[in-house]
Formats: sequence, C-alpha cells, structure tokens
Amino acid sequence: MNLLLKQEHAAFYLKDNETKEILYGGAAGGGKTALGCLWLIEMCQTYKGSRWLMGRSKLKALKETTLKTFFELSSELGITNQYTYNAQANIIYWNNGSEILLKDLFLYPSDQNFDSLGSLEICGAFIDECGQLVFKAWQIVTSRCRYKLKEFGIIPKVLGSCNPSKNWTYKEFYEPNKTNTLKPYRKFVQALPTDNPHLPQSYIESLLSLDSNSRERLYHGNWEYDDDPNALCDYDNIISMFKNDHVTGGTKYITADIARMGSDKAILGVWEGWNLFEVHSFDVSKLTEIQTAIEALRSKYQIPKKQVIADEDGVGGGVVDNCGIKGFLNGSKALKEENYFNLQSQCCYKLAEKINESGIYISADITGSEQDEIIEELEQLKSYDLDKDGKLRVLPKSKIKENIGRSPDWRDMIMMRVFFDLSSSGKMRVRSFG
Repeated sequence: MNLLLKQEHAAFYLKDNETKEILYGGAAGGGKTALGCLWLIEMCQTYKGSRWLMGRSKLKALKETTLKTFFELSSELGITNQYTYNAQANIIYWNNGSEILLKDLFLYPSDQNFDSLGSLEICGAFIDECGQLVFKAWQIVTSRCRYKLKEFGIIPKVLGSCNPSKNWTYKEFYEPNKTNTLKPYRKFVQALPTDNPHLPQSYIESLLSLDSNSRERLYHGNWEYDDDPNALCDYDNIISMFKNDHVTGGTKYITADIARMGSDKAILGVWEGWNLFEVHSFDVSKLTEIQTAIEALRSKYQIPKKQVIADEDGVGGGVVDNCGIKGFLNGSKALKEENYFNLQSQCCYKLAEKINESGIYISADITGSEQDEIIEELEQLKSYDLDKDGKLRVLPKSKIKENIGRSPDWRDMIMMRVFFDLSSSGKMRVRSFG
C-alpha cells in the first residue's frame, strides 16, 4: 500500500532512533487515522510478542472510527487472518503473540491521575484525535512505553493525530515547530486535504462550504482559529483590536493587575475611552514600585483616583488602600443584579461583547511577544459550567493556567476596564461575595 508524501515524512520519524513523539495532521482528510493504523500493523508484524496501544478520548468513538479504519486497511492488505479481535477485552491478538490494546483516555473525575493506566506496559501508542485529550493523558501514555524495548532494539514511540486546535497540541507541538524551538525528540508533520489526491471532490467541496472558522482549520490547516464552542470571542475580532483606530476619545482610566506574592506579572494600562494607549509590565516588582508607577501615571495624565482600579485580591489590597483607588474583587457579586456567577464573569462576558463589536483599540507600544500573549489570553475567554446553576461563568484561572501555562494577567488588566462602564455609583469596592 503506497503512502502519501506526508505520511512517508511521518513514517521516517516513526522509524528513526531519535524521535519519540510525533504529531501528524493539522487539517481534515490528510490520512491521519490510516497512518496510525498502518504503523501499528507493521509494528505488530515486525516485532513478535510486542504490545501497542490504540487510544482515543472515548472508547465508543474509537470503535466507531479508528477501529473500523483498522479493519478496512487490514482487509485491503489481506491480513485479517493474522489476528483476532476480542471485543469484550478490547484487545487485538495477533497470531505471532503481538497485541494492540484499545484504550479510553478520557479524564474521568474518578480517575484524575489516570491510575487505570498505572500498570500498563507498551512498546508504543497511536492516539487518534489526541487534541480531544488533556495533556496529562498524553504524558501518562508516553511514560508507559517501556515494554521489551531493549529486547526489540527500539525506542518508545507515540504517534498522535489531530485537527488544528488551540490546546496543548498547539502549545507543545505547532507553535514550537513554527518558531524552530520544538524539542529534538518531538516532530510535527502537517497534512492538508490537498496533500491527499484520493479524496473525492465532494469531500473537498464540503470542507470549503463550512463556516469561516471551520474552513480555516479543517481545509487550510490554520491553527490560529479556535474550534471551542465555548469561546466567547471570534479570533478575527481579537486580532482587530490592534487595528481599530476608529475607537478614539473618552474619559481616561488606569487599570492595574497586581502580581500576587511576587508571582505572575504586574501590568498597568492607561485608557482613553476604550483605547488602551499605554501599558507598563513588571515581571518582578515590589508593591511600592507599583504604587509609585500608578501615582506617576495619574499625575502625567491628570487622572483622578476614582478612575483608577486595581485587582484587590491577594497583595493588591495594599496598593488599593495606599493609593486610595478603586478595588476589584473577582469573587464579588455581579453589578446591576445581572445573572452572572460573580463580578469577574460579568466583566469577562461584557469584554467579549466589546471585542466582538470592534469596540476596543490597543494602540499602546508593545512588543510582538506581548501582543501574542494578549491574543492567547483573550482566546481563553470561554463560558464554563453553564448548566451548573443557571448563572453565566467563565473558564477559571486554574484551567487557563493549564491551557497556556501562565496566569491571564493581560486579560485581567483589560477586563477591569469594563467595571467603569458597569458602575455609575461612587462605591470604591464591592465586598459582598457570591
């Protein structure tokens, strides 16, 4: 069976003595599942008595998709007599003693540490649609690749397939590959529908008829578009924030996200209406330095204290008290009796609305890496647990840190600007917790 050019590219890494983790795909129709199944077939035939894993987020989806492709390919190759499939044990037993274990890799609340995989020993794994897993699942599977490796003279290999998504696959593979910082034991191979001459024209047309976000991801292989249905902001609208020069004029404000106990960043923003025209970022700072900076900016732009707000959670309370400015408590009740879980959720939803209506302009002189951080953090504006109690809430910071590896300090500084539009009272703080 002849491989596509991109499949051959990936197959080279699957057979070298350096690469341990390969991410293949990055669009629809690139032969992702077929590559994984063919690789497992070859490994089982080559290494008698070897043991491999075929995984996906849910076992049901694995059986309905990946396993069917495996059966179709083995039938085309005329090798169906070389193995038996035990549907009850979820294992493919090869006549030569090799095995393929079918595994559900979903993060269940009852198994947060994937203890169910604790005693697993395999030579390697193919994880289909690995972007649907949490990164920890990928890490656990790679750590279990230790079965008879010396005996077979091979190194552990994990092959993952995926479509573009703003999750750990982006952070761990796509972005480092783009910036030439990918770890030497990892490889990323992007395959597009246009790389597969066997796709019917009707399939191509169906991809081209998708909505713009899905078309960018699944046909063009554009990783900058998020496929998360919970996302509150459109990617193009986030990018437009740096071009919306029609947003001019208005009252001046200062918003400050204060680093907590020396961790995270401290970021100050100066606004004219909804134009963020000046920012100051402090990687490591003392509270006295932040207070001095706030007072200097107030003096420079003649901004009264009632138009300055700082995150009051944690050590920020000292800045609020010493400067006599407004304090923002993320867990406070939403203003105006609106149906939000807390003040932070309310302001985040309102911020998303402002972004989507092209109502924010970031004209401040910032670096390219800072712009990337802002974009990445605003992409984390997502709804969360909508069915929990009927109140609107956003993805918590703990989850955001898992996704991007840091606290959303830029988002918080920008988000607090919403407070001044929401509150017409002269209250300095909202201390009633919901």
